[in-house]
Amino acid sequence: MAEPAEVQRPLTLEAYLEEEARSPVRHELVRGFPRAMAGASRRHNLLVVALVAALFPRAREKGCRVHAETFKLKVAPDTVYYPDLMVVCGPPGENPFLEERPCLVLEVLSPSTEAQDRWEKMRAYLNLESLQAYLLLDPERKGLEGYFREGKGFSLKRYAGGQVPLPCLDMSLDLEAIYSALD
Repeated sequence: MAEPAEVQRPLTLEAYLEEEARSPVRHELVRGFPRAMAGASRRHNLLVVALVAALFPRAREKGCRVHAETFKLKVAPDTVYYPDLMVVCGPPGENPFLEERPCLVLEVLSPSTEAQDRWEKMRAYLNLESLQAYLLLDPERKGLEGYFREGKGFSLKRYAGGQVPLPCLDMSLDLEAIYSALD
């Protein structure tokens, strides 16, 4: 007779943070269950670095923090993601290993995570009261889709080039300059 399969139980946030601190592999926590993260492509990484370089000076000037790829964002009591980039302008929370109130989140799309970024993460991010914009950059098509807070909801805007407003930093992102990192 076969052994019964072990039933996995959801992790608490505290258990997840303890396990993540010891793990050589990063995991996101989705509704209590850890999900291993894949590595990024060169194009993906170059875009993230270009974004950090473009946003960091203004964020620092405004007293905001910029986190890229390796810092956690808690979006629900049982869900934690590692956004490609987030900007947080409020005071830090009590937990030094995660943020909870970003004003801006950016994800660079990749074939392995695009569906999660467009649907699962988008729904979670847009529920954050502090969020003013959620941006998706495509490293292959050189474009950007942005969800911008308007009143109690968000509006979708697409950009193929030009300047993209970043509301919480009171600046614009020059798409041509960002994508020049891929040349």
